[in-house]
Amino acid sequence: MKRWWRTQGGWWLAWLVATAAGAAWLARAELVQLHESFDTDLRIAHRLLSQQVVQHDAVIATLALLAPGADTAAAQRLPAVYPSILAVRERRGDAGWSDAALAAAEAESRARKRPALADSALAQGRYRLVMGADPVSYALDIDFARIVPWADWPMDPQRSPAQVSIARESQRMVLQPGRGAQASGGWHFGFRKVLASDSQAFDVVAERRVGWAELPWRAMAGWAVAVGLLLAALAALQRQRTARRRAEELLRVGQAARLDALGELAAGMAHELNQPLTAVLANTQAARRLLDEAPPAIDTARDAMGQAAAQARRAADVVGRLRRVIERSEGAHAVQPLALQAAVRRALHLLEPECGQRGVAVHVEAAATPVQVLADPVALEQILHNLLMNALQALEDVPAKRRRIDVEVALREGQGLLAVADHGHGIAPDKLPRIFEPFFSTRDGGLGLGLSLSETLAAGMGGSLAAVPGRAEGARFELTLPLAA
Repeated sequence: MKRWWRTQGGWWLAWLVATAAGAAWLARAELVQLHESFDTDLRIAHRLLSQQVVQHDAVIATLALLAPGADTAAAQRLPAVYPSILAVRERRGDAGWSDAALAAAEAESRARKRPALADSALAQGRYRLVMGADPVSYALDIDFARIVPWADWPMDPQRSPAQVSIARESQRMVLQPGRGAQASGGWHFGFRKVLASDSQAFDVVAERRVGWAELPWRAMAGWAVAVGLLLAALAALQRQRTARRRAEELLRVGQAARLDALGELAAGMAHELNQPLTAVLANTQAARRLLDEAPPAIDTARDAMGQAAAQARRAADVVGRLRRVIERSEGAHAVQPLALQAAVRRALHLLEPECGQRGVAVHVEAAATPVQVLADPVALEQILHNLLMNALQALEDVPAKRRRIDVEVALREGQGLLAVADHGHGIAPDKLPRIFEPFFSTRDGGLGLGLSLSETLAAGMGGSLAAVPGRAEGARFELTLPLAA
């Protein structure tokens, strides 16, 4: 289960990280685009409004320049030409303004030599502009709502999510209400810029709220699916590579085990055949000597005995050659420093599918520091493979909840210890002394060479393999190997 989480959980984590990163990038790109569009629209709106108010400056300045010969009736016709101008007021000669605000604005206009703002009532959308001149001073009553050139306006005033207002000090006039501008949450865009007129210094203020619903959810979902498909393909490819490597390792271990088993079998056959062949040879040689002392009439018997002796020598030679060819050569695999924990991980990796199919849980209890031993890598792998396969086979007939293998790696009395224990039916006490004998097996159909070969391999590395007696449940085998310097 833990290994499954490390593998499958790692792929899920990679998918979550890649999906989150891609979704964040897509959302940020969408927000940047929305902000750029918002900023562009407001700059266009600012330029259009600035052109209108600058036009008012030009109109009132032109009136002041043409005042000595201007027709009063013509000045009063300006509202028909400029709908935003509601009325034109004049002050001639020494006559005073009836409104103190107009008088103050005229004084400011004369001092600055440009039109001046008398007052504003943005709540009603009105303000007055004054130009002080001689002999006639003018004042314009302007309707701000009519200033906006809606035909050229870059946004739909009813459907646009941006709220646009004209502000001056604490006064504000909403030109465009903005759909959803007062909503909470999400991201906020802001814009504020004064109109390009010194006399009509109104601020264009805009804001927009981008909600979660405006994020590119379809694109983000597509990205998540694409990442999932890509990672699924990579995971399948990795599983194929892992399965191929595992199969190659199992084939290599199986081939080595078969060769060693064949060597063990050949050695046993040679041991079993050498004694009777030697006896046949000795008996035939004795018979030949006796026949030599017999009457000469027994030549036929002498020849037969000679042929028997020759065949016996030939049989011994054949068996000897077979043993020399198949038997593992001395020192074929040199020992080297190895970490028992790493060997256990490799063996469990190879048998992971087998454990999963049988529903067997493997619990590893290993020392915190690597236990370095002197061992032959191939031989150690064979021993581990044999012990683990024996444990798996011992758990075939036990309930599913008891299907567990315990592997222990530790230091014991100056040697490296590797123990494999199962929770099966165990080994009968009367069979325990013969457990390492060649061709002896406690399992029906077993060849009886695995444990014998494992013991031989352990001894060849300077270690030992033993079965722990007296266990109430299951079998436990302990492999001890010398520590590396």
